[in-house]
Amino acid sequence: MKTKQSEVCELSPSGEMPAYTTSEQANARLGGRYAATRILFSLLLFTLFSAAHAGEKDIRQSLQSKFPGIGKLEHIVVTPYAGLYEIVIDDQLLYTDAKGLYLFDGTVIEIKTRRNISEERRQVLFAIDFDKLPLELAMKKVKGNGKRRLAQFTDPNCSFCRRLEKEFTKVSDVTIYSFLFPIFPGSDEIVRNVLCSKDPVKAWDDWMLNAIAPVKATCDTPQTDQVKALAQKLRVSGTPKIIFASGQQSPGFLPAEELEKNLNQPKPDKPEPDAGR
Repeated sequence: MKTKQSEVCELSPSGEMPAYTTSEQANARLGGRYAATRILFSLLLFTLFSAAHAGEKDIRQSLQSKFPGIGKLEHIVVTPYAGLYEIVIDDQLLYTDAKGLYLFDGTVIEIKTRRNISEERRQVLFAIDFDKLPLELAMKKVKGNGKRRLAQFTDPNCSFCRRLEKEFTKVSDVTIYSFLFPIFPGSDEIVRNVLCSKDPVKAWDDWMLNAIAPVKATCDTPQTDQVKALAQKLRVSGTPKIIFASGQQSPGFLPAEELEKNLNQPKPDKPEPDAGR
């Protein structure tokens, strides 16, 4: 909001205006304007901060009193639209009013640009730190120079996972980390046969792309249980689940053009909802 600046000058102890030279008068006026602007700006910031802080306090008290098992509410942020606050509960983005009397579960669309603001916020809020993933548990496949990276949770009996593997053949210069996550009947055995083969990457491609079953094999595969634990930690409930190096996630199948688009995305910052407006 723009505020009209007022010219301010201080009176002398006698109540008379002090005598200034032309240069001093100009400096005094500029100094007065600067002081007034600083005061107005400080008051505006204080008012906004106080209002937001009061809203957060009311929301926290209201929700925790009505839902005792809700746990700690760490993310409560005022938005620039409709006086709503965005909150995160159990990795779910919700909205509430300034008093915490209503919960809104839905999507905010900016009509002018047709932007899905809620989805943009979800991508930022729930981004995964790719460098902290235990990539040693994944099967690694390097294509081209391998500079771009993605990880996936995949199941050998998942039809959409097979479709995704075919899309991977159209993408180059990428390293694909596959967390073999058996969730369908019979998948545990296939995963074990793949991991115990002499060339797991080839065995996986043969099965997923050409329906050539891996040779039966027996060996210790402790990483399978570790991958299941990782999936639970990251709340992965289905396959495929793609995680890009930017930290953004895609639950489900993506065509090659969408894979390219996401592979080229930089790692996002975590701006407040009104950043850049």
